[in-house]
Amino acid sequence: MSPKDFSFLEAARRRQPWGALALVMLSGLAIMRNGVGFESGPPQPTAAARPVARPVGPAPTSAYGLDPLPYAQASRIKIPALKVAAPVIDVGLDDNGWIAAPPPQEANLAGWYQNGIAPGMRGTSVVVGHVDNLAGPAVFYGLGSLQRGQHIEVERYDGRVAVFEIYGVDVYAKNDFPVQVYADTGEPELRVITCGGGYSRAHGYDGNVVVYARMVGSR
Repeated sequence: MSPKDFSFLEAARRRQPWGALALVMLSGLAIMRNGVGFESGPPQPTAAARPVARPVGPAPTSAYGLDPLPYAQASRIKIPALKVAAPVIDVGLDDNGWIAAPPPQEANLAGWYQNGIAPGMRGTSVVVGHVDNLAGPAVFYGLGSLQRGQHIEVERYDGRVAVFEIYGVDVYAKNDFPVQVYADTGEPELRVITCGGGYSRAHGYDGNVVVYARMVGSR
């Protein structure tokens, strides 16, 4: 992708109302539902045994003097607490207007929604990935076990690394997914999303686990 393409994407993002973009992304989460239903299932956020919708706790205070980063595509995501180190591909929308999830056969792969905010920019960036596939656990299988204060690192193609601190983990029913998950807080934020909640072979997972994080540093 050329610098001209970057400029076009940024201009398009500025023209598009956030609410409209949020609704498009909300529709896209419905495709992340085909798990294999392990006997114990993936870990869920400790405060919720079933998908619920509730506010998260206070976000951390940004580091003093922290400046948002310029636009650059995400290349890799690292979650030390889960021993996750996965390449990130750009994903857009499919023919139905949903977010195109990474190929399910690639277990260790995440997708960054390229028509939204780049990780480290002011605004809320979204990274998605599968919880499992037909072979077993996938990249974000352990997402529901994360705790506040743990870190997520996103490497970018400009050589910078955005460091985010988790301030909330929750699980929401897909049919009642809150649009405010994608809200722009005025800070560089990250949402990492995978499937969660209950599971049935007929309908897959009925919820989504969402990790809320805010940038606290870069290098």
